[in-house]
Amino acid sequence: MKLGVVSDTHDNLEKTKEAVSFFEQEQVDTVVHCGDMVSPFTAGLFDADFEFHYVRGNNDGEWNLKETIEGFGTFYNNIAELEIEGNFIAAYHGTEEAIMNSLVHSFNYDYVLRGHTHEKKIYDYGGCIEINPGGIKLPGQEEELHVATLDLETGEVEFHRVQ
Repeated sequence: MKLGVVSDTHDNLEKTKEAVSFFEQEQVDTVVHCGDMVSPFTAGLFDADFEFHYVRGNNDGEWNLKETIEGFGTFYNNIAELEIEGNFIAAYHGTEEAIMNSLVHSFNYDYVLRGHTHEKKIYDYGGCIEINPGGIKLPGQEEELHVATLDLETGEVEFHRVQ
């Protein structure tokens, strides 16, 4: 079972299309977007051949984003708690570091997925792994948009640059 993770696409249609295309090529079963998609017109790109979960980010103010996503996926206002193939996963945008710390240090989850910082990261807390796929390039940052894939059978995490 392969899980795709993306965050902070901020209505960049070109990069978002490429991310979705990558997930389809990799035949991921489920995609989790960790927030800051921004608008419904971008959300529609994720109506693809995978299960889709979305967690609201701090820049997601468009009132009908939720309605659009619920047409093909699941929308969470704050924190998603998922059980996939026996793995317990929390997804949160990552706006409040205190909440992030609580999630990873609760050891209730095998994985905590997050965004917000636009910087890719993987960190093993000794029982819980935090994954941030990154986001679109912000001023002063060198990295372009990345996505992550997680093989839930092996635990292998890979980052992939969206061209």
